[in-house]
Amino acid sequence: MSLPETDVFTNLVARVFRIEDVTSEDPRKGFFLRYRGQLLNEESAEAYDQLAELLNPHNAMPIFRMEDGKQVIYLAPKQPDPKKDNISTNIILFVLTVLSVMLAGAQPEGPMPSDTAGQMLMLAKSIFTGWPFALSLLGILLAHELGHYFMSRYHKTPATLPYFIPFPFSALGTMGAAIIMRATPKNKRVLFDIGVAGPIAGLVVAIPVLFLGLSLSTTGVIEPAQNGFIEGNSLLYLFAKYVIFGQLLPAPVEPQGFFYWVRYFFTGGPVPFGGTDVFIHPVAFAGWAGILVTALNLIPAGTLDGGHVIYGLFGDKARKAFPFIIGILLVLGIFWSGWWLWAALLFWLGRVHAEPLDQITTLDPPRRLVAITMIIIFFLVFMPVPFMTLAQ
Repeated sequence: MSLPETDVFTNLVARVFRIEDVTSEDPRKGFFLRYRGQLLNEESAEAYDQLAELLNPHNAMPIFRMEDGKQVIYLAPKQPDPKKDNISTNIILFVLTVLSVMLAGAQPEGPMPSDTAGQMLMLAKSIFTGWPFALSLLGILLAHELGHYFMSRYHKTPATLPYFIPFPFSALGTMGAAIIMRATPKNKRVLFDIGVAGPIAGLVVAIPVLFLGLSLSTTGVIEPAQNGFIEGNSLLYLFAKYVIFGQLLPAPVEPQGFFYWVRYFFTGGPVPFGGTDVFIHPVAFAGWAGILVTALNLIPAGTLDGGHVIYGLFGDKARKAFPFIIGILLVLGIFWSGWWLWAALLFWLGRVHAEPLDQITTLDPPRRLVAITMIIIFFLVFMPVPFMTLAQ
């Protein structure tokens, strides 16, 4: 870059930044100029917007960082506009997921054939009986993803429509859904808003669905079943069952004390055979699944929604919690092996946080309050043992 060009950029940066030194950088690093100093405006978000507008005619953009306690501004080439998405993929995946989830919620009448082909045929014939489960579960997942999507649109951060993932012949019929951000969020506030909008929107739908489904459910005696399972408990799920049925479920044959419930909550055992539990209606099962999905998304690691929450609160210090989270999941895996898979996935994918363009701007007090609330919600919806088998 020639000296006159550097002077132009320096004069623009000087409008919002008291410059202490300037360094030319190798463009292959992703930026071409580096300024150290101090922002003139205490409102760093406003300073970023002002500088971004000044640099826009020069096809450049600012990147705000903190290095060794100093404020640093990098100048980088402006990001190209993302290509338009072909929504036909979203539509096809959604239709396949609807069919897959309806199949998972199907309620066939009569005994199930012993052969695989007969079972598949019977499920296919009864697929339309799965609509209450499919409508409830997909409503929760759609609300979650549209929460992310519309908040991205609000903050002018390009993002795709939701991609639903069908998972035929599984308990839920789907592996969930996801949107993909097509641009880097402007600052931690934007990243935080996009991250929490999904769980909040999902819970707004999931909690009424759960209570409605439980009101349609009945209670009965827990008996061994070769392929049966008991759904796991969160504090919210325990509370919902208590509100509807007036007791903590599953209830053992003999009344038990506090330490029994603590052990059962965290280990899922022993299964109280002969006791009472809710025979969950498909709508309630969808609400329960929506609570579980919310809990998984709020795990405070990496690019999960919970990772955005703690990154917004603590910045790079949030990375220090990662080994403890992996360790907790490994311990919980003793009681439900699915946590070992989650630990492996997070170890592979969860060590990186999404880094916004402006890392100087922190969460404002209202957002910090929301962040603390979301951490509390995580503990209310988390299920230490999501599934317990009824096989003896």
